[in-house]
Amino acid sequence: MHLINVTIEHNVHIISLNNGKVNAISPEVIAQINSALDDAEQQGAVVMLTGQAGIFSGGYDLKTMKQSSEAAIALVTAGSTLARRMLAFPTPIIGVCTGHAIAKGAFLLLSCDYRIGCAGEFKIGLNEVAIGMTMHQAGIEIARNRIPRNYLSRAVINAELFAPESAVLAGLLDQVVPSEQLMSTAHNIAKQMQTLNMKAHHGTKLKERHEILASLDAAITLDKKITLNL
Repeated sequence: MHLINVTIEHNVHIISLNNGKVNAISPEVIAQINSALDDAEQQGAVVMLTGQAGIFSGGYDLKTMKQSSEAAIALVTAGSTLARRMLAFPTPIIGVCTGHAIAKGAFLLLSCDYRIGCAGEFKIGLNEVAIGMTMHQAGIEIARNRIPRNYLSRAVINAELFAPESAVLAGLLDQVVPSEQLMSTAHNIAKQMQTLNMKAHHGTKLKERHEILASLDAAITLDKKITLNL
C-alpha cells in the first residue's frame, strides 16, 4: 500500500504524505519515506516533503503508539533516526507545509533545510505535553536546534501551537505564502537550491550541524532505554 506519493519534476523529488485524514506517521510511512530518500540520494536530487491540502501531518500513528511500550519506542526510534537522516541529508530538503503540522509532523519540518507554509487557520507545533506524553530526548534536541530560545519553553514545555505566521517567529517555518502560491514558491526555492554545489552544501551542513547530530545520536540511544509515558 502506498502511504506516500512520489513525483519527480526536473530532478526534484516530491514526497507527498498520503496516509489517511491526518497523514499519520507509522512504521510503514517511515520505511517508504526512507526508500524515497534512497532514490533521491542516488540521483543527487533536491527533495520536497509535503502533505495533503489542509494537513501536513498530525504526528505518530496512535494505534502503534498505544499497541505496546515496545511498539511505541520502536516507532519513536525510527522517527528520530529519520529526522537525523534528514538533518544530514546530502542534498537540500524543502518542507512544504500544506496545513496543520502537529507533533511528529512539526518535527519533520524542524528536520528540513527550508520550510514553506501556507496561510490559513492552521496550527503548527509540539503538543506532546498537552496529550500527556513526556517529550522524548531526541525531540528536545531537534527542537533546540531550530527553535529560538525565547520560544523553546513555549513550544516544548507548554505545548503551544502556532498559527503559520507565528510559526515563522517560533522557528517552525521560514516563510508563509497564500495557499495558491505554495507549490510554485516551493519549486522556485528548489530551483534556487539546485544551483548549489552539492558537495559543498553537504560538507558545510555536516560542519554546521555537528553538535546537533552528535547530541541526537546520544539522545536516540538514551530514548531506547526509557519507557515512554503514554
